[in-house]
Amino acid sequence: MQVHFIAIGGSVMHNLAIALHHKGYQVTGSDDEIYDPALTRLQTLDLLPAEMGWFPEKIHAGLDAVIVGMHARKDNPELARATELGLPLYSYPEYILQQSLHKQRVVIAGSHGKTTITSMILHVLRFNNRVFDYLVGAQLEGFDTMVKLTDNAPVIVIEGDEYPASPTDPNPKFLHYHPHIALISGIAWDHYNVFPTWEVYVEQFEKLADSLPKSGVLIFDETDDMLDVIGKNERLDVRPVPYEAHPHKINNGQTFLTTNDYGDVPLLVFGEHNMKNISGALAVCEELGLTQAQFYRAIQNFKGAANRMETLAKNDKSAAFKDFAHAPSKVEATTKAAKAQFPKRTLVACVELHTFSSLNKNFIGQYAHRLDGADVAVVYYNPHTLAHKRLDAIEPSEVKAAFQRDDLQVFTENEALQQFLLEQKWAQSNLLMMSSGTFGGLNLKELAGKIIKN
Repeated sequence: MQVHFIAIGGSVMHNLAIALHHKGYQVTGSDDEIYDPALTRLQTLDLLPAEMGWFPEKIHAGLDAVIVGMHARKDNPELARATELGLPLYSYPEYILQQSLHKQRVVIAGSHGKTTITSMILHVLRFNNRVFDYLVGAQLEGFDTMVKLTDNAPVIVIEGDEYPASPTDPNPKFLHYHPHIALISGIAWDHYNVFPTWEVYVEQFEKLADSLPKSGVLIFDETDDMLDVIGKNERLDVRPVPYEAHPHKINNGQTFLTTNDYGDVPLLVFGEHNMKNISGALAVCEELGLTQAQFYRAIQNFKGAANRMETLAKNDKSAAFKDFAHAPSKVEATTKAAKAQFPKRTLVACVELHTFSSLNKNFIGQYAHRLDGADVAVVYYNPHTLAHKRLDAIEPSEVKAAFQRDDLQVFTENEALQQFLLEQKWAQSNLLMMSSGTFGGLNLKELAGKIIKN
């Protein structure tokens, strides 16, 4: 099989390329920019394009498939050549389906928690020596790649997002997987540039629920008001499985699941949102034939997905965490979790406004009161990011008004942000840094190291 990737450097795209390479496929690809870790990983397997750019001559009649990533544009010259030759064209979710037609397909969806829930399921399956394929949106400890495709695995677990499948296909990725089991973790409007209204956003999840086949299973967070409605709609021969946060308690900064039959189960993760994630993961694992005992044994040593409440540094009196949270609902949940885990410590929570939505004046009001769980609330954004995204300039006063917190500290230079953080008193205090970006290239590990010595 000869497969060519248009925009091979994407997070999932390069992992899919590696997975097909491991299957023995002949893989080629192009991109106009590739960064680490994709660059090094592709280079190691001799899959890195010889030069950056788009080359229509790479597209030939001998190709069995051409996979198009979101980084490519509609007028991409390689895409035009593939169309001209009538070659089979796929978005990556469409191709994942082709690779898993004879497998039981499990799709984990939702505005928040889907990466963590998927990671929990994969961890439990591996702990119990199950054979499975997967696609997950973050690098996991103990897993070489974010995509695995084999011929013998009976099941595939897929993290499915609601964003467009490709430059030429505006349909949500998760609709292309045709799941037998679907989990929806919650619905909170985000990505204003893709879904201009709440109603349009909710509609994507309704389509997913309605797409389940007869004997399908819909697992959903019943504490989410919108999901409670969607999940309980009658669907012919589709079984609804509602869940809520798993019973738990916190002792001396550690969370324990409370169970009737297995006692208190110690965890390495924490937060009300993670207790919901655990319940969802447990429901999926039970559908896949695992027992509660098998799940509880495995979940005890789950450390979390990369950049999800990751510990940067800690000592007996303070700790520093970073989290991928950037959407309003995620910022609120992560902040509350950090405070609830260490209620006697001062929490300094800092969020970077980095995405198109978070920097859009029509959307930023969604952040109102989302940092109220922090004792010290901080926002950072880079005016150059606004210019790069061609968005209207935002003044610090407008950010304060949006968050509706008068004591909010707002920074537009990362040096000033770092200096402010280093000047705080960190005995009996924790730091939480939240962003899908890098705070302008701030070395968070180094910063955290200095803080715990403060």
